[in-house]
Amino acid sequence: MRKPDLKTMEFDELWRIHEELTVLLSERILAEKRQLEKRLAQLSRVEISKQPSADRAPRRKYPKVLPKYFNPLSPSETWAGRGKQPRWLVAALQAGRHLDEFKIANLEEVETTKRARRRNRS
Repeated sequence: MRKPDLKTMEFDELWRIHEELTVLLSERILAEKRQLEKRLAQLSRVEISKQPSADRAPRRKYPKVLPKYFNPLSPSETWAGRGKQPRWLVAALQAGRHLDEFKIANLEEVETTKRARRRNRS
């Protein structure tokens, strides 16, 4: 099939081709959309069937951990001592400082008041 030379075609002929292409493209887009919607409906049914059953116990909630270390240059930056060490702490440790230097001083007081609150709620 030879490509038509669009630059030499008349306006009316170009417009007719444009309209035909628009109709053709809209039909293909609708067909594709229907196909994708069917696939989505199938996936939704599979996801519903894969949900955990009611006989399984609910997942345990983990308590919020209070921060144990803070950045002296920016006291709002804290770390609870779990997971990956923050960049500011890694840099300070590499510079020769010790982890104990960053401990929050009144940590014991905070923990005891938190325990007291829990006892009062019960």
